Amino acid sequence: MRALIQRVSHASVAVDGRTVGAIDHGLLALIGVQKGDDAACADRLLHKLLHYRMFGDAAGKMNRDLRQVDGGLLLVSQFTLAADTGKGLRPGFSSAAPPDEGRRLFDHLLTQAHRAWPRVASGEFGADMQVALVNDGPVTFLLET
Repeated sequence: MRALIQRVSHASVAVDGRTVGAIDHGLLALIGVQKGDDAACADRLLHKLLHYRMFGDAAGKMNRDLRQVDGGLLLVSQFTLAADTGKGLRPGFSSAAPPDEGRRLFDHLLTQAHRAWPRVASGEFGADMQVALVNDGPVTFLLET
């Protein structure tokens, strides 16, 4: 699994003009599921999302995690993160998990996130979504499991 994570001061996701998920200060995670990923990958990714030290401490160093800053977590499925981009000028998606498998693993990640942290929001798997964010820093990382 891949997650493009961004530290945000605000982020939201809308479907058909209605907001389906929003957070204030916290972490926006765009999630890509690849062939061969399983529940253990999702669990490892969630651990990283909750414990990755990307928030500033009193000295301004990235030493604090999402839990320590009491931040929100916005999960958004994004199959394009599983794209093959090594050759040519058009992405291929042969490494992306099939839609049913991607949905199952994204739903597992979301369920586990709700169990582990009280401030979790999400987009809608497979929907045409509009994501808005204010990247704080900017701070962006690509995590892989």
